[in-house]
Order: sequence, then structure tokens, then C-alpha cells
Amino acid sequence: MIRVLKMGSAFIGIIVGAGFASGNEIMTYFTSFGMAGIFGAVLCTALFAYLGMMLTRLGSRLQTKSHKDAIYKISGRYGGIIVDGVIIFTLFGVGVVMLAGAGANVNQQFGIPAFIGSLLMIALVFLTVLLNVDKVVSVIGSVTPFLILAVVGVSIYSLATMDTTFAVLDPVAKAVPTTLPNWFISAINYVSFNIAVGASMSIVMGGAESDEKTAAWGGLVGGLGLGILIILSHLAIFSQVDVVAGTELPMLAIIDNISPGLAVFMACILYAMIFNTAVSMFYAFGSRFVRNDTNKFKLFVAVSLIIGYVLSFYGFTNLVSYLYPIVGYLGLFLVIALIVASFRMPHARSK
Repeated sequence: MIRVLKMGSAFIGIIVGAGFASGNEIMTYFTSFGMAGIFGAVLCTALFAYLGMMLTRLGSRLQTKSHKDAIYKISGRYGGIIVDGVIIFTLFGVGVVMLAGAGANVNQQFGIPAFIGSLLMIALVFLTVLLNVDKVVSVIGSVTPFLILAVVGVSIYSLATMDTTFAVLDPVAKAVPTTLPNWFISAINYVSFNIAVGASMSIVMGGAESDEKTAAWGGLVGGLGLGILIILSHLAIFSQVDVVAGTELPMLAIIDNISPGLAVFMACILYAMIFNTAVSMFYAFGSRFVRNDTNKFKLFVAVSLIIGYVLSFYGFTNLVSYLYPIVGYLGLFLVIALIVASFRMPHARSK
């Protein structure tokens, strides 16, 4: 049971990023559809549970230590090229969003110009890659439990203190701009996007577990836990949408209304999560093209960061609204490959 919970927590940590923590993703994908967003969140819960179980189970069955090998084994020779391309695009794209998110974070909470927050993030990411301080990323990644507690706490507070009804707030929520057509496609797109971001690491994580049933249960528990967090976040933002609509970081805005001091703490947690995600994205992106123990790798990452910085000026909200859905649609190739692979894989290894 401990191994199941540990794997489930790790799955949540892989999927949950700064976009989720800030509430921007939830606002775009769920709250913008008002009451119907609840149905989307429930659908996401079911899909994350199924795909999470599938990812970790396949990883355990394949016993692979390379995410690239796993992708090609799952997708086939030609399908692997497509999926690999999707993941490469996702790594760089999400990295750019993290740079923009870093700027939006310090700007909203501290009034510091966004470009300074983004520049600081670039410096931190490059120094981490330069020094190869893997333990730093592990330590920063430990903020995830604090995020989960914050989401649960904010949700309970928001629902307990709301002075109106969801029916009254429904038209306000539907006025929030989104590039997605309806709650159903939005939910599918959100799952597809997150699977594209976290599939490789989830498969490798499953490969570290020799017992396939334990791996499968770990992915299932992680998917259910993630879905519950999505539902709670949506309800929290929906209940306060008349206050936080128009903000780039709605969850941070809600916490700021509760306590400015708590909001400063949350802003630091959020910046740490952005750092963790940014390092992971740019490091993995660079490793895909250049050996990570060479000077060429450091130069490649530096150039990537500079290009990413320029692109980040498009804005955090705009990037989440336009780039994430594109990644979600492209990620359907991976989701379909996973579903097909679940039927084509040989039976579980006999003990």
C-alpha cells in the first residue's frame, strides 16, 4: 500500500505544474464553461485514473529505463516519430509558458515587472543545468504536498464563505474567454495535454516497479487524486469567479483575499514549482538533441532559454489559452497510441 501511495503521489507531482497551481489552466479549461465545467472535471477524473493506470502498468511490463525507447515501443516505428515530435514540441512549449508564468507570478503578487521575474527564472534554470545540481530539483519538487494542502484549504474556504449561488455565478464564469469550444472537448484536450507532458516520466516510473499490479494501482490512485484536485480547484475558482475573473493567477488572487501573508507564501511555492517544471522541460528538451554531459548541451540550453524568453513576452494567459490546447490536440496521437498499446501488449509476466 505504501508503494501504491508513493507512486500515486509521484504521478500527481509529475502532472501538476505551475499552470494548475496558479489556477490559470482550471479557469481556461473548466471554469469558463460554468456549471458544465463540473462535468468536464468529473470526466477528467475518470480519464486520468484510466490513463494513469495504463501508463504505469505499461512501464512496469516493459521494464524500460529510457522514455524514448518506451515511446517507440508503444507507438511503433512511424507512430513513434510523430509522438516523439509531439513531446519535443511540448517540452519546449511548456518551458516557454513557465518563463512567462514566472514573470506573471512576481508581477501580480509583488508588482515587479514581468520581464524581471522571467529573467531571474532563466538565470536559475541555467545555473542549475550548468552546475548539474539534481538534488536542488528534488528539494524544490517537495513543495507539491504544500500545494495540495493549499488547494484543499482554499476550496473549503471558498465554498464555505461564498455568499451567492453557482446559478448566479454561471453567466459570469461563461464570460471568461477561452479558445476551447465546449466542456467535453475541453476536458479531453486537458487530459491529452497533461498526458503529453507527463507520459514519458510516468512510464519510466512504472518501469522502476517490478510488480505490475502495484504499478497499475499506483497510477490509478494518482489519477483519481489528480481528478479530485481538479474538481476542488474548479469549485474554488467558480465560487469566487466574480472576484478573480481577469486575473492571470486566480488561485493566488483567492489566497490574497484570505490573507496577504499567506499569498506571499503561496507565491513562493508557485515560483518554486515553476522553477522545477522549467528545469525539467529545458533539461529534457536539451537532452533529446545533445548529450547532457557536454559543453554543447549547456550552450544548447542557453540558446533555448533565450529564444524561450523572447517568446514568453506573448503573455502567460495567452500562452496557456492558445499553446496548451494545441499541445492537447497533438497529444491525442499519444493517447490513442497508449490505448492501442494496452490491447497489443503481451499478457503480464508470470511470477
